Amino acid sequence: MLKPRRKSIIRPMKAHVYVTLKRTVLDAQGQTVAGALRRMGLNGVADVRQGKYFLLTLEDSLASNPAAAQLEVERIAREVLTNPVIEEFSFRLEP
Repeated sequence: MLKPRRKSIIRPMKAHVYVTLKRTVLDAQGQTVAGALRRMGLNGVADVRQGKYFLLTLEDSLASNPAAAQLEVERIAREVLTNPVIEEFSFRLEP
């Protein structure tokens, strides 16, 4: 028989990680989208850069320590989610 899970009093923390190509790297997909927008008559967009988005739900041990959460998410983004030669990242934590 399974034991009922205890509810945590700590709200799960979310990390929103955005990965994009560096400005010095040609973004062919972004250029294709920008061209399509112009052909459709949607001329208000000057540039398009495509990227990736990751939503990480952090364990309670990190959620209870925002400074540690920030360091760990930065490490994950730098070492796992991006190719540092051609990509850069930004992130935000959501309590």
